[in-house]
Amino acid sequence: MDRRGQKLKFTAVAAGVVLALTGFSTGRGHGSSSHSGGGGGGCSSSSQNHDSSSSSSSGGGTYRDYDDDDDTYGGSGGSSNASTTLQDATVQLVDCATPTTPYATVEVTNPNSSGGYFTVTVDFLDADANRVEQGTTDEYIAANGTETVQVDLSSPGVAAEVDHCDPETSAPAG
Repeated sequence: MDRRGQKLKFTAVAAGVVLALTGFSTGRGHGSSSHSGGGGGGCSSSSQNHDSSSSSSSGGGTYRDYDDDDDTYGGSGGSSNASTTLQDATVQLVDCATPTTPYATVEVTNPNSSGGYFTVTVDFLDADANRVEQGTTDEYIAANGTETVQVDLSSPGVAAEVDHCDPETSAPAG
């Protein structure tokens, strides 16, 4: 090969190395390409994740930078998909269990601006205040809503032993 061909080959390799080191990438442009050929190159930033790129069926390159999805503007940072913690619902006894109604009836009030499931717990006690059984149920209560909830005993025969009911006054979100 002649001297001029070697110089061109060396220059092409050197240019490719410089482009690779500066973050310039071919075939992964920002946005989509309407060409049937390939996507163009584009300057890279340090926050890009080239592993999440994809190509359209027309052959044009499409780049989606998922690392930038968690950027916050003017906020304190953090993820936007953090769930909101619900305050406990309040519980009031309406009726206790009897041999003909083997369940306690309570009223549950959700103080939150969004609905959620709450765990309601009732202690069924005998005449000496000993626990005969403890019943729990998970109920969905609408935002700022109040629902009448039934907490069942394990069997109707147990209801004959119950003298009074003692519900937990708050029901945690679950």
